Amino acid sequence: MTSIVVRGLDESVKRQLAAQAKENGRSMEAEARDILTRGTRRPHIGLALARAAEEAGGFDDLQLPGRADDARAVDFE
Repeated sequence: MTSIVVRGLDESVKRQLAAQAKENGRSMEAEARDILTRGTRRPHIGLALARAAEEAGGFDDLQLPGRADDARAVDFE
């Protein structure tokens, strides 16, 4: 089994990890291991969509509508 060290972890992340581990009834190390394991096994949404499109016959002949409007910045206020 391989080990890693994570340096420079923000204290708030450590507190959140500890709370999440407690909520799930496991150690912080076990919680971090679970998060990393699930994160690396989760399919990439872009690749999943591309695979689905290929299975449905591909998208080489997909007609995309032209854009007549200009891109604009989002105003969060």
